[in-house]
Amino acid sequence: MAEVTKVSKKVRTSRDQTLKYQILTHCFFKDIQVSNADLDCLGLLAILGEHELTDFCKIAVTNNIFKSPQSARNAVNKAAKKGLIIKNGKSKKTVAISKQIEIPSGMVLLDFKVLGE
Repeated sequence: MAEVTKVSKKVRTSRDQTLKYQILTHCFFKDIQVSNADLDCLGLLAILGEHELTDFCKIAVTNNIFKSPQSARNAVNKAAKKGLIIKNGKSKKTVAISKQIEIPSGMVLLDFKVLGE
């Protein structure tokens, strides 16, 4: 029988950090490259929920994630192409986190069990 070493770690974090960790884990297992700014942007969208695109880009600038609304919009478009963000609408587009990432509401306990062979 093979011997398995188990590493357990319990950490209490803020909701923001937990959501970013969840998104980062999703990206890691799907082999999707994201920058820190992209991760911050996705985390902000996860916290805010579905939002109008122009307003969200302005909020991302206000939160010092990006320097201009255009750079925020570019990051949103890049994340949408990677399947991390869903864009809806024609004239007033809205953006939301992809349902694949499964962002729950309320307090969150992430319980990942990974076996590396």
